[in-house]
Formats: sequence, structure tokens, C-alpha cells
Amino acid sequence: MLRRLWRSTARWWRFRRDPIGAARAMGVSVGERCRFLGVSASTFGSEPYLISIGDHVTVTGDVRFVTHDGGVWVLRDRHPDLDVLAPISIGNNVFIGLRATILPGVTLGDDVVVAAGSMVTRSFGDGVVIGGVPARVIRTLEEYEAAAVAAGIRVKGMDPGEKRRTLVAHFGLDRPR
Repeated sequence: MLRRLWRSTARWWRFRRDPIGAARAMGVSVGERCRFLGVSASTFGSEPYLISIGDHVTVTGDVRFVTHDGGVWVLRDRHPDLDVLAPISIGNNVFIGLRATILPGVTLGDDVVVAAGSMVTRSFGDGVVIGGVPARVIRTLEEYEAAAVAAGIRVKGMDPGEKRRTLVAHFGLDRPR
């Protein structure tokens, strides 16, 4: 019991300290310049060695990579050894939003944005923004870029106080209370 608690705590600490190193130690193939924000061992499921993540990929909190079809559980009495598994492959320069789920056999191309809360049930090519349940193409990356540049605010490099003043003024929140 204590040994299991110790291992669980050590794994949690490793994911907090070095999430990419912890994922690699589990068997996930991870490229260069990636960011894992709020991930844990459960992010990568029961077969992490079936997951391949390219370069410059962000995986945010509560994302799940599911490499197996758990529904075969109801067939266990007739097929005790049945398992349905498939790898997941994530290309380069990909952003996966909060609480997205990537299902078995999915391949995402390069330059892809996965919207928060999406259920990705099939593969998508390069240069798209996908979202929904099930995920579908929402727009091209070029369309997303144009909208983001038009709506964006440049705050990088500002100290926290200056950033706050800029954003409060920009959004008209500097009204008296």
C-alpha cells in the first residue's frame, strides 16, 4: 500500500516538474520544443507507447489520448482476449485545447489547432482548425490567423502591472465601481 502511494506521488511530482520527461519515460514519443500544460499520467492512457507527438506541440490540461476501444468490454465473455488498439500520431506545430479527446487511430497533420472540448474521432490533414463533437473542420489556419491578428492585442514583454492597465483600458473595464 505504501509502495503504491509512493509511486503515485513520485509520478505526480515528475509530471509537475518535468511533464515532457515524464511522458517520454512512459513511452510517449515527443518531439522538440513542446509544451505540456496541466497534463498527468492519465493524459496518455494505458498504452502511451502508441502515441507520437511531433515538434512544437502544445497539449493543454485535461486532454486525453485514448489508444484503445474500451467498448469491447461488453464482448469479453465471448471474446476474452479481444482488444482493439490503434496508434495516435500528432504532427508538427499543433495546439490541442483544454479537455480535447483524441481517439484511437487518429493522425493530425502539421499546423493544426484542436478547439477545447473537441472529440477527435478521425484524422485531419495540414493547416486546419478543428472542433466539435465529433470534430470537424471549422476553418483553415490562414482564416484563423487573419482573425487572430485582427482581434489580437500585443502584450508580450509588458510587466504585469502594465499588462493589466493595458487590458483593463482596452476592454473598457476601468469604470468606477
